[in-house]
Amino acid sequence: MLGFGRCYHTYHLALKSPSNNQAKIESGCLAPPTKHLQGVASVPTRSDFKRKKQRMWNVSGNSRLRPSPPVIKPNQMSWHPQYRSSKFRHVYGKPASKENCYDSVPITRSVHDNHFCAVNPHFIAVVTECAGGGAFLVIPLHQTGKLDPHYPKVCGHRGNVLDIKWNPFNDFEIASCSEDATIKIWNIPKQLLTRNLTTYRKELVGHSRRVGLVEWHPTAANILFSAGYDYKVMVWNLDTKESVIANPMRTITCHQDVILSMSFNTNGSLLATTCKDRKIRVVDPRVGIVLQEASYKGHRANKVLFLGNLKKLLSTGTSRWNNRQMALWDQDNLSVPLTEEDLDGSSGVLFPFYDSDTSMLYIVGKGDGNIRYYEVNPEKPYLSYLTEYRSYNPQKGIGVMPKRGLDVSSCEIFRFYKLITTKSLIEPVSMIVPRRSESYQEDIYPPTAAAQPSLAAHEWLSGINREPVMMSLRPGSELLDSQPLPPEKPLSNFMFQVSPQPLEPMAQLVTKDGHTHCSLLDEKASKWATEQRLEEKSWLTNGFDVFECPPPKTENELLQMFYRQQEEIRRLRELLIQREVQTKQLELEIKNLRMGLGQF
Repeated sequence: MLGFGRCYHTYHLALKSPSNNQAKIESGCLAPPTKHLQGVASVPTRSDFKRKKQRMWNVSGNSRLRPSPPVIKPNQMSWHPQYRSSKFRHVYGKPASKENCYDSVPITRSVHDNHFCAVNPHFIAVVTECAGGGAFLVIPLHQTGKLDPHYPKVCGHRGNVLDIKWNPFNDFEIASCSEDATIKIWNIPKQLLTRNLTTYRKELVGHSRRVGLVEWHPTAANILFSAGYDYKVMVWNLDTKESVIANPMRTITCHQDVILSMSFNTNGSLLATTCKDRKIRVVDPRVGIVLQEASYKGHRANKVLFLGNLKKLLSTGTSRWNNRQMALWDQDNLSVPLTEEDLDGSSGVLFPFYDSDTSMLYIVGKGDGNIRYYEVNPEKPYLSYLTEYRSYNPQKGIGVMPKRGLDVSSCEIFRFYKLITTKSLIEPVSMIVPRRSESYQEDIYPPTAAAQPSLAAHEWLSGINREPVMMSLRPGSELLDSQPLPPEKPLSNFMFQVSPQPLEPMAQLVTKDGHTHCSLLDEKASKWATEQRLEEKSWLTNGFDVFECPPPKTENELLQMFYRQQEEIRRLRELLIQREVQTKQLELEIKNLRMGLGQF
């Protein structure tokens, strides 16, 4: 044991100076290490640590130690991302107050993946529970607060209602589809419903199984699409006198499973669908031919949406690992998505909504409380995340207000209606661009689609495509396209009714002295008539006539009605004062013209 300890000590001392090891071994003074001491030779020395420290800290001479700059890979995000300017970086969601929500609404318990809600500037329609068949509620937009338990329903289906959609060109017409394999078209009266509405205008009978989706054509009047569980998409022409239509104009039979969603491009010449086989198809809706089909295995699509005029599609679904995902596609090439983005691991369906006026994309998850929104760019990066609206109340369904029903005075660019089943509540959420000025913001309200069709049904069926009729959201503006408008009341009658006496000498002035002296009065008259039309339109609040309000039923509604009447009285007083001032101005101008003619 003593010899072995001396031998180990000799080897240990020799290994402390590795520069002399090889010479001593060659001269015979040091024997090579044995097998059981091989691991001792691999012990790192001080020089090894020094060389490692030099590589880590990049030492040169006696200079100060400094870390080497990080190497950024081509696909790695840098610490200083490039600044991107946007008008919508600070958009925020503003939920309505308790008084402006719709409370005690019996929302449906159906597990179908649909919106269950449809909104226009006059009404909000919600699918509800009904014994012995399917029904939905149609509530005037202004009638907020607690809903009467015996509020009238729109009922006539023998099965549960699965989808409802308002006609984009008629705010008093709505389509509904049901598990009874029928589609019904309803006319909603302008007055408040006093009893259940069971009389429908048209019934479409053609599907052999339940109908899960309905969709109106975006530019042609009276063209409706329906998708059923018989794997068929049917095209209906409602411009007929028949009350029951059994034969659709076209039946698209290219799908191999249940259709999950449908979406049109801007002019309605293309139809995009998703199917339960997780494939995306772009179809010619007139002929039924599949133009493009996506068979990408990495993305299982559930909902699809055309992104305006960008010639792109956005789909939401799941990835291979069952993460919720959205993908962006080129509508002319569906082989591989342009980009994919995983969101989270939840299981609820994602509903996409796109605003072509602001190029903003909203993602709403079923069972979520939040709403994510992005900005869509035509070039890379295609999707720019802005932020999200967060809430503790999960939504079962969602409704969206058309752009023509928004409040432009508060810079509102989008409005959702969340169906909260846990509270039997419908909560409006407004997406607002923060601006200090109270004037009309032209840059965030470009021309948008109007409630007027650009094509008749027979024109679209014959193969004509046309862009939608556009309108400005500025209060009092008219349609931008040169379309024939309904005739207006003659201005002369209105002028004579307002002030008949001062206008009698006007005719004498015109006969005596041509157009030079009446040009100013013509300008005043046209300006006055324009203001009169604006004031007539201002009687409508969000498209509802304030003089047709139903009688209040609760104390809260009574107070709201009282404040509205007080505001209306104040506005009418101001209007009367303005009219008196204008009358005096006209009388003074006529007097000046008489004096001028007397001098000549």
